[in-house]
Amino acid sequence: MPELPDVIVYIEALEERVLGQKLEKLRLANPFVLRTVEPSPADCAGKTVTGLRRIGKRIAIALEDDLFIVIHLMIAGRFRWFDSTGAKIPGKLGLAALDFQSGTLILTEAGSKRRASISIVKGESALKEIDRGGLEVLEASRDEFAATLRRENRTLKRGLSDPTILSGIGNAYSDEILHRARLSPLALTGKLSDAEMQRLFEATKSTLLDWVERLRRLRAGGFPEKVTAFREGMAVHGRFGQPCPYCGAPVQRIVYADNETNYCAKCQTGGKRLADRALSRLLGSDWPRVLEE
Repeated sequence: MPELPDVIVYIEALEERVLGQKLEKLRLANPFVLRTVEPSPADCAGKTVTGLRRIGKRIAIALEDDLFIVIHLMIAGRFRWFDSTGAKIPGKLGLAALDFQSGTLILTEAGSKRRASISIVKGESALKEIDRGGLEVLEASRDEFAATLRRENRTLKRGLSDPTILSGIGNAYSDEILHRARLSPLALTGKLSDAEMQRLFEATKSTLLDWVERLRRLRAGGFPEKVTAFREGMAVHGRFGQPCPYCGAPVQRIVYADNETNYCAKCQTGGKRLADRALSRLLGSDWPRVLEE
């Protein structure tokens, strides 16, 4: 799922291409991608783009007359840009197209599950209702960050990736943040010392800012084409079994539902392997609890 760094870079690329441009038409290849009824796509036609902004992991395209097209890419949604207006929507992956004077923005989604969405709303109050309310970490002080995380006693993994707590962070970057902070994903927010909270705050900001800069360099003025949750250069996310870049120990994982948490036992948990819901239940007392096992 595109997270804060990916969304920021998407917005920067779109600003270069559509800001001040007229939206000629919003075409839907799959009617179910549109999650609102009014205003309609026809109401957006002919309106000029006045701004773009990030709302958590969503991208909001502001138009004249206080209209907003809000796109949530979810897990597999991606953008493709074509310099020609009226570019064809891909038959298998294509969901929608936004035709501007400067070119066409196409929304695609891989896989059979259709989770990506488009909402059209009118007015700042309607836009605010979409916001899940999480703290904007890059704009927050250390005290605001600490108070927000300590409001509820959650695991760090859950606290970092809950959109009602922190804005824009998901599965991938929470793994990277916790590895940089040298903290266990299962540590509780309510039990962190002030020193650990300071470490987490600094790691959160530095990780997000570092990846924004990396993705900007990768884009190099073009349009982001390879947006993925598994980036070369990540320390632990998506690197199960591979060596930690800092200590060389094999990266571990916790599997749950459709997701997994990756971490380094040596760097983050004092060498202890955290229970994997799938394998630890199967192996029972034979589950290896430390790296040496």
